[in-house]
Amino acid sequence: MKEWDNVEILLVEDNLSDAELTVRALRGIGVTQKILRLADGVEALDFIFRQARFGERDNLLPKLILLDLKMPRLGGIEFLQRLREDSATMNIAVAMLTSYPLEKIPIDAQEFNVHEYLRKPVNTESLTALVKFAGLL
Repeated sequence: MKEWDNVEILLVEDNLSDAELTVRALRGIGVTQKILRLADGVEALDFIFRQARFGERDNLLPKLILLDLKMPRLGGIEFLQRLREDSATMNIAVAMLTSYPLEKIPIDAQEFNVHEYLRKPVNTESLTALVKFAGLL
C-alpha cells in the first residue's frame, strides 16, 4: 500500500512550515483521515488524474482539497480551473489557503466553486466548519 492510497484530504502547499501547521491544526480538531501533502499544482493534478508516479494509485478521489493560492510551476488558480473542467472532479470540496487579505483574493469563489478561503496560519474554527462540511468530522 502506497502513502497516497485512500487519501481523503489532499493538502497542496509548497511551504513546508505552512503545511505542517495545517496538518497539526487538522489533527488538533480530531481529523483522523489520511492526509497527503503535495508541493504544487502539477503534482496535485497528476495525483487527481492518476498520471505520472500516481498512475497506479486507487481511483478514489479526496473528499477535501486544501489548496495554496500561490505555488511554483502551477498555482492554485490554474489547478482549480483544470479541476473544475472535469465532471468527475468538479464537485470536490476545495478550500483556498492564502496569506492574502481576504478582500484581495484574486478569484471569484462562486465562479470556481470554492467552499472556503482560509488565511494562513489556518484558524481552527474555520477549519472545523470546513471539515464538517466535507463530511470528515
